[in-house]
Amino acid sequence: MRSIWNGAISFGLVSIPIKLVNATESHSISFRQIHTEDGGRIRYRKVCELEDREVSSAEIGKGYEDADGTIIPITDEDLSHLPLPTAKTIEIVAFVPADRIDPLQMDAAYYLQAGGAPAAKPYTLLREALKRSHKVAIAKYALRGRERLGMLRVVGEAIAMHGLLWPDEVRAPEGVAPDTSVTVRDKELDLADALMDTLGEVDLEDLHDEYREAVEEVVAAKAAGETPPEAPSAPSSGKVLDLMAALEKSVRAAKQSRGEEPERAASGNKAEKTEEAGEAGEAADRESESESGAEVRHLSQRRSARAAPKGTGGKKSTSTATAKKTTAAPRKSTSRTARSTQPAKKATASKSTAATKSTAKKAAAKKTTTDKGTAAKGATKKSAAKKTTTPRKRTA
Repeated sequence: MRSIWNGAISFGLVSIPIKLVNATESHSISFRQIHTEDGGRIRYRKVCELEDREVSSAEIGKGYEDADGTIIPITDEDLSHLPLPTAKTIEIVAFVPADRIDPLQMDAAYYLQAGGAPAAKPYTLLREALKRSHKVAIAKYALRGRERLGMLRVVGEAIAMHGLLWPDEVRAPEGVAPDTSVTVRDKELDLADALMDTLGEVDLEDLHDEYREAVEEVVAAKAAGETPPEAPSAPSSGKVLDLMAALEKSVRAAKQSRGEEPERAASGNKAEKTEEAGEAGEAADRESESESGAEVRHLSQRRSARAAPKGTGGKKSTSTATAKKTTAAPRKSTSRTARSTQPAKKATASKSTAATKSTAKKAAAKKTTTDKGTAAKGATKKSAAKKTTTPRKRTA
């Protein structure tokens, strides 16, 4: 790397010869001004306004413009007599913790390269001292005609220097913050924290200048005689009407960009499942109600069928009672099935089962009564037969 300044670091009574090299480089694309009609370059020439002629660099000097517009000439000889001890020296004045430096003061960055073999030992000493103390060095140096403030810190195995603005060069943030009183709710802070957690951290090596890459594509297409690619339309930034809604949408978008399932989508799935379960439960309830209604209708038919023989004299055959008993058994099984499959309709099923059991008991009781009546009629016939047989024996 090419050095832009040669000097020494003054560390107490220790002097460390160094070379100053740029630590950064610009990758921005620069354009030239051209004449739009014929593509000719636009050139700037240094012209003396009094003589109206172009002058060379050897004829150009420095001058300070006073408040009234008067130009005061300043020569290099005038500046060379200034008491500037940091003209060729980076003078360390203090060591402070790194967090004492306001990032607003940060300016250009440089690497300090050891100037030859004699500088190796003191250079390494300063580097290790900075590492062990976990501090940075504050120094003064002169560069490009002015004295500057710098901060020395360790980067890898090298010492870097950041140019710092003087404290009076940093403007106070007056009139920048909102003047109106604003109250931020805890829910909004929670959503902001959730958005910060979702965005997470990033490796700075993964970040790149997308605009520069797009410009390079346009230049390459024009050079090849092709149509430049169309840039994607920028998303419209509408007015924020609901801060909570904007934060929630930002959290969902950040999760989707990272391939995560948004919580709202998960909760929506749960809600859909809950609704489906509710609809299934309602359908099951309707089926249970229809089944219960069918059983009640069957019971009413059985009761009317049972009441009909009573109107004809109360006589009933054994086969009829047996058929009713057979019919009652499936009813009981059906009610048990409905009770096991529909827990929500236990009361209806229990009533139906009780009615069915009661019907079965009545049928059994009627069977018993019918059997007793039949037995009584048989006994009466036998008694009559005996009475008929006895007089015949007396006649003989």
